[in-house]
Amino acid sequence: MAMEYLVKVGEAEDSSSGRGEGKPSAGPVYRSIYAKDGLLELPSHLHSPWQFFSDSAAKYANNPMLGRRKIIDSKAGSYAWLTYNQVYDSALRIGSAMRSLGVNPGDRCGIYGSNSPQWITAMEACNSQAVTYVPLYDTLGANAVEFIINHAEVSIAFVQENKLPAVNLFLPAVALFISA
Repeated sequence: MAMEYLVKVGEAEDSSSGRGEGKPSAGPVYRSIYAKDGLLELPSHLHSPWQFFSDSAAKYANNPMLGRRKIIDSKAGSYAWLTYNQVYDSALRIGSAMRSLGVNPGDRCGIYGSNSPQWITAMEACNSQAVTYVPLYDTLGANAVEFIINHAEVSIAFVQENKLPAVNLFLPAVALFISA
């Protein structure tokens, strides 16, 4: 018997914008079964995303956290895993490097690339220094990425290596590279 993890908490809304008869402007709203009556409260002892991650890294230090499938002869093979402790240590080192480059708490850092262990590690590096990370969505294209960088006043960015040609004209002064 499969367990359902989502529950519908709102119906689709009809379009009033003239986009077409009978087409919804927003689809139905779903939530986790654990938050069906509202979003969960943050435990009082947690004060930041970094503290949540740090506590998890201490508790599950040697457990697998982030995995990537090895590609062998163009076929997906087994996973190579990074442990919580490995990701934690990498995030601290990267966060320290960001600070040495003059990035301070409250500054904004872009992350541009496909979802990957490196993307999550960059996010946690930002969290480690109270730097706001700004996702630069891969699917939006270069014009949207440029707009987000300027609008959010991004001062540093992590950029996946194969995305660099698309953004090299409008990158902030410092770009760090994420290898895929």
